[in-house]
Amino acid sequence: MLMAAMTPQASPALLPAVGAEAPSDAEIMLRAKTGDQSAFDYLVQKYRRPMVSFMYRMARNSAAAEDLAQEVFLRVYRSRESYEASAKFTTWLYRIATNLAVNHARDTRHERPEVQVSLDEPDEDTGTTLELPDGSLTAEQAMVRRERMMAIRSKVEALPEQQRLAVIMHKYQQMDYKQIADVLKKSESATKSLLFRAYETLREQLKEFV
Repeated sequence: MLMAAMTPQASPALLPAVGAEAPSDAEIMLRAKTGDQSAFDYLVQKYRRPMVSFMYRMARNSAAAEDLAQEVFLRVYRSRESYEASAKFTTWLYRIATNLAVNHARDTRHERPEVQVSLDEPDEDTGTTLELPDGSLTAEQAMVRRERMMAIRSKVEALPEQQRLAVIMHKYQQMDYKQIADVLKKSESATKSLLFRAYETLREQLKEFV
């Protein structure tokens, strides 16, 4: 199976010599380009969870997120021979993922489910779940927090396409301005403006929860 759910383990061939720096993702992808299957497997294992997370925030459907992440890595594999290490590997990876996610969103825009929050899904700010075994939240506090999470996700989904992509990459994928700019093929200043407008919109629409 292409995407095994495991922590990435470097094969002996990928391990650096004593005192040497570990190879970059771009260098590992260049090895995959030459047919090194262990190099490709390492990258799949390393980026599987971030990619599923990214796709879930775009598709709002767990099964679709898994399928879309799988498709991203299939496209990476099929395109391996054309890969050039002129940019960071993550830039190339997320460019493929973004194109796929945008096309999926456009194809399914009339059938996307209402935004929901699972009781056992971690809060993005606190990292804790809505059902806390230590009882640190009252039922009313848990309900308010659930409403807040649903409101945030609903408003992020309602942003214009480019703003939504930028926010997801910036807030949830922890990508910096340059990476986002490279993925979206914009200048850094244009990317900063895009995010500024998005966050201003969110602040205005979510002020009752701030």
